[in-house]
Amino acid sequence: MSGARPLGLWSAIALVAGNMIGSGVFLLPASLAPYGKVSLYGWAVTLGGAMLLALTFSRLAARGAQAGGPYAYAREAFGDTVGFMIAWSYWISIWCANAAIAVAFAGSMGSLFPALVATPFRGAACALVTLWSCAAINLAGVREAGRLQIVATMLKLVPLLVFGGIAIWWLDASLLADETSAIAAAKEADAPATWLGALHMTVALTLWAFLGLEAATVPAGAIQDAERTIPRATLIGTLLAGIATILACTAVLGLVPPDVAAASTAPMADAAKSLWGPAAGIGIAIVAAISCFGALNGWVLLSAQLPMAAANDGLFPKAFSRLDAQGTPRMGVLVSTALASLLVVANYTESLAKVFTFSILLSTAATLLPYVFSSAACLKLGRRGRLVAALALIYSLYALVGTGHEALAWGAVLVAAGLPLHLALRQARPSRSR
Repeated sequence: MSGARPLGLWSAIALVAGNMIGSGVFLLPASLAPYGKVSLYGWAVTLGGAMLLALTFSRLAARGAQAGGPYAYAREAFGDTVGFMIAWSYWISIWCANAAIAVAFAGSMGSLFPALVATPFRGAACALVTLWSCAAINLAGVREAGRLQIVATMLKLVPLLVFGGIAIWWLDASLLADETSAIAAAKEADAPATWLGALHMTVALTLWAFLGLEAATVPAGAIQDAERTIPRATLIGTLLAGIATILACTAVLGLVPPDVAAASTAPMADAAKSLWGPAAGIGIAIVAAISCFGALNGWVLLSAQLPMAAANDGLFPKAFSRLDAQGTPRMGVLVSTALASLLVVANYTESLAKVFTFSILLSTAATLLPYVFSSAACLKLGRRGRLVAALALIYSLYALVGTGHEALAWGAVLVAAGLPLHLALRQARPSRSR
């Protein structure tokens, strides 16, 4: 980017809130429906943990904003090997998230045009077209991606706040699944068949809606006055997105029966339709599509910025650090989008809801490792805010356990798969190893 910093405060806030408000708020009620009332406790735990993490990332950015965000902080505190592991894990979480958001976009479009998702093949094709469209936008340049992010965030944040603020008054508590159903759902998800096991699962699922709170820390080199802008954008964006998401998701669970919500590809649109008729359902489906597209645009941006930062430090292949004529790290955009596409294709025979749930748990598990090490880095590097960082660390470890054995196992395999690359790069540049 040749020293240019095209992203200001509003772009940074839009990056945080826009990346957080993506597919989760619209499709998450389908995953949370079996947990019903227990999910309300999960939201409370997640919101508290998210604010702790937002404060932690704000402290880290204020002491010295570095491109790469969680990766840069972990590398500074614990060295190159840990830094690579966090960069690799976070990168995995991004392209897994991109697959989930593209699938959610297909579900939203299915509410408007059912023929688009009439078969698993068509649903997968719709998701793939969306992925590569966002890749094309990012290849046009970081400034253009930032401008689109501001517009998309406004187009989804305002309608969500209006929907959640009004619909919550029609909430029917009797529609929320009871504790017995929640425990059964936890058992089916391979979690302990207890109330706490159900809570663990809801914490892991609801955290998906808060992933992205650290988004402004990643492209620090492209943000104006980064040490002041990033902390403010992180806190403001997290609060805005958190309020809108919790209001809207809770309203949906209290408006649509659990079995209907669990099987729906667009539960929020169904809830709006039940309250105000077909036109409202179409309106929410349009907002959902805009939301998913905007979030995907932001995450595709980060999918290139993160490996670029690691490549500049010699921990990723040098090709990821090269900029094209528009100042875009082209290799990161292309490789990340290709990997997300493979995840969609590998699971296209499943229902959209199943692909979405698996993708978000895998992405969440891969993201929590950077959260754990970022909190630990704040404890080691910072002189202030250590209590907040300690609590954020505890929360991150707790949420990591809650993602379940399958997601943890796949996450571990994917992280381990990167170690040969790290060893090869370290042998090629022995003077950089620590």
